[in-house]
Amino acid sequence: MARAVGDLLADFDAQLEEEVHLPPSWNVAPTDAVPIVLERLIDDDPVRQLHVARWGLVPSWAKDPGIGPKMINARSETVLEKPAFRKAVKSRRCAVPADGYYEWKQGTGKAKQPYYVHPGQGSGLVFAGLYEWWKDPSKAEGDPGRWMLSTSILTADTPPPGAESTIFGKLTALHDRVPLPMDRATMASWLDPQIDDAAFLVDLVRARVLDVAADWHVDSVGTEVGNVRNNSRN
Repeated sequence: MARAVGDLLADFDAQLEEEVHLPPSWNVAPTDAVPIVLERLIDDDPVRQLHVARWGLVPSWAKDPGIGPKMINARSETVLEKPAFRKAVKSRRCAVPADGYYEWKQGTGKAKQPYYVHPGQGSGLVFAGLYEWWKDPSKAEGDPGRWMLSTSILTADTPPPGAESTIFGKLTALHDRVPLPMDRATMASWLDPQIDDAAFLVDLVRARVLDVAADWHVDSVGTEVGNVRNNSRN
């Protein structure tokens, strides 16, 4: 994710609740800061906002944020039942913008080949996500670091029928789970805080993935991306 905050605000027609700092990153790792887009009801009107969240959802009931790296993804098949996600999917849904993402395929021996998945038009991706606020009990009231905003991305374990000859067929050959993208119409429904039928929304996102990913490309890249310290455009 290397887009500037101003570009994201314009692209998603969003506002800032407070100033945010979001440096570009070409190799985002769990617990890194990522942009999220969400909608909140303010004076009964939905307001779209851009926030920066830690990647790896920390449930409000967690004793500490160490659980976050295990929660970078939420399985769409069980998200309605899992204690870590079931409340968030009903009322704390978000969109997670990205320029693309990396996936790995096992090669010969222990070697793995990384691939970069990205849209053909260069317009960026938008994943269905969830967010949560976690309160640090060790910090005093009024401490700006007392509240942590975190996020998770929805994934699916199998592509929908007819996906075998599409880009999703290639993606599932790389990994058995695929992050769930959204088009703008699906995103509008997913973010709408006035829609509380979470099951309908999860099904909606899953049903639209083939159309959304129709122009995606999968390109092999160097193994240097396996080290998060390698973080540059090239």
